[in-house]
This record gives sequence, structure tokens and C-alpha cells, in this order.
Amino acid sequence: MKIAFVYDAVFPYVKGGGEKRIHEIAVRLAARGHDVHLVGMKYWDGPDSLNRDGITLHGVCTAEPLYAGGRRSIRQALRFSLFLVPFLLKEKFDIIECQQFPYFPCFAVKLASVVKKTPFVIVWYEVWGDYWYEYLGWMGALGKCTERLLGYLTRNHTAISLRTSRNLDRDGICHEVAVFPVGISTEQVVSVPAAPEQRDIIFVGRLIREKHADLLVSAFGRLAAVCPELTLLILGDGPEKETVCNRIRSCSCRDRISLQPFVESHDQVIARIKAAHVLVIPSTREGFGIAALEALACGLPVVTVDHPDNAVCDLLTPQTGFLSGLSEDDLARTIRLALDRYPAMKDACSASAADYSWEQIIPRLEEYYQVRIP
Repeated sequence: MKIAFVYDAVFPYVKGGGEKRIHEIAVRLAARGHDVHLVGMKYWDGPDSLNRDGITLHGVCTAEPLYAGGRRSIRQALRFSLFLVPFLLKEKFDIIECQQFPYFPCFAVKLASVVKKTPFVIVWYEVWGDYWYEYLGWMGALGKCTERLLGYLTRNHTAISLRTSRNLDRDGICHEVAVFPVGISTEQVVSVPAAPEQRDIIFVGRLIREKHADLLVSAFGRLAAVCPELTLLILGDGPEKETVCNRIRSCSCRDRISLQPFVESHDQVIARIKAAHVLVIPSTREGFGIAALEALACGLPVVTVDHPDNAVCDLLTPQTGFLSGLSEDDLARTIRLALDRYPAMKDACSASAADYSWEQIIPRLEEYYQVRIP
């Protein structure tokens, strides 16, 4: 098959869960003999197309920031979509996978799909529904309408979690959506040694409002007042970086908090997770939670927020993680509980990640694509 993955942000130039998911699937499908292409913005110098890790990367337009004013940039998404149309019209693929975010490219792919008679799949990470009003105010009505319209663009929809699939059905966007979770290479995780510098608590993720890294800093401050030896590493970058930095500066224990950008090698991310005791993701919106899965594979229990739009909750059991409320006190108490219990939870955490092996997921996804090609 000649397969195209459409997403504006391209791994490893942009390091996020969605970008990493596409990369892992693309590399494995290429290794199985498929001609795999990733179509996004151009983050590199030189020719518009290049080969990396066995897949062909296409930059249809120069890269620009994904966020403006702390929100996904509408201008950037529209610009990428406009450049996407002529590229797809001059190419011929057997199937195209388009990511749900940032919505507008799905309409560009639909146009090319009709003209070229190419089947395409929309992959759903989250369903926002009424959250659009919180995100954009009265303009959220347009966002909610756009989200619903995606359900009419194709008969082929997949979701990365059962929670997202259920929400699509609940909101009447699309039904009987196939679920292909994000996978993990357990062999890779096992082979990476822990980083030399130990940390008690680690956060890994993009610094956006919904992930509440600033709340984690405040909760850590409360913990550090009674546990003066504790340390925290925040690994990530994003539009909320300055907010997180300001929260750290105002914290009396700031010398025990380290904020680091995403590292170049993913092995280094795994190494830093392995050097910690507990992963904390106080997120209220997660389509899946790849960092949580990687932490479980490393033997770390996970602390997250009990919220209906947080799919990380679905990865956890009482033996592998803890659910907290969205307050400094509750988060601090829950982290303290996880730190007290983490040594006894290591084996259960590692075992739980085995169900998400890429070796199980890729053949199923490959078959799903093949069935949809006329």
C-alpha cells in the first residue's frame, strides 16, 4: 500500500503524543513493505521531501507556530490546509489517514479524496463537545459545528481510546468507531538504562492549559514543605511555559524543581522517566496519554486527575495508579500516597503495559487499511 499520514506537526521536529504515534506507526508499516508518506509542514532545511527512518516526509509549506495566544492557531491550520490541497491532488495514494486536529485539513483531504477517488480515515484523539465554549467563548459554536461536520466527511473513523469512541457515539458524531490505541515498544523501554540523576516526581508533556503543570508545581510546594528531600522534573515545552516558570519562581522550593525542554532522543525521555518514582499528569483533557503508558512500562505508578475527558484514567487500575481531584491539596495528598506505595507497584505497572504492544496493534491497523481500499 501507498499510505499517507496527514498532520501539520512532524516528529521529531515537534514532540507530542500525536506526532509520536504517527511516527511509530509509519516506521513499522514501512518495515512491513509499505510505501509510507508523512505530509506536514516543512521543519527542515533543503528539499521539500526527504527520506527519514524509511518513510518519506513532505513539507507542503514552511512551518510556523502551532499556538497563538495559548490556543491552537486557526491561521496556521487554514494555511496548512490550503497548501495541502494541491499537494494531494498531484499525488496518488491508496489510502490517507488524517488526524482529527486541527480539523481544517480533514476538509482538504476530503476534497482530494473525491477528486482522486482515494479512501481516507479520520483518527479521533478527543471529542470536545461543549468544551468548545470554554475554549473559544461564543465562537465555540463554530468549533462544535466543525467537529460535528467531520463525522460526515467519511465512513472511516477510528479512535485512539475507548473513551473517545464512546464520546463520539454519545454526541452522535459517528458510531461503531474502531479503536486502535497508541502502542509501545516494551523491548525499547527495557533496553534503555535510567538517567544518572534521580528525581522523585516527573511530568512529561506539552505545556498547555489542560495539562495543568502549574498546578503540579503548587502541589509540589505543599509536599516539599513536609518532605524537604523531594525533587520534581517537568519535561516539556509549550504556550504555558511562562506561566509554569512564574509559578516555579514563586515557589520557596524552586531549587528542587527542574524545568527542561523536550530532549532530542526519545530514549532520553525514557531514561528520565526510569530515573523517577512517580509520573504525575494532572490533565483534564487527554485523548490517550502516551507518557502515562511509557511510565507504566518503566514500572512507575501514575497520578492523574479524575475527569470525564481524561483518557489516562482508563489506563489505570488501583494496582497501577491513583486518581486525584483538581486541587492543590488533593493532588499533593495523592502524590504523597503514590510515593509511599510505588516500590510495591512496580511489577503490576510493567505488566499492564504489555497489552499495548505495537506488535499486536500494527497488524490490526494494516488490515483495517487494506479492507478500505477498493
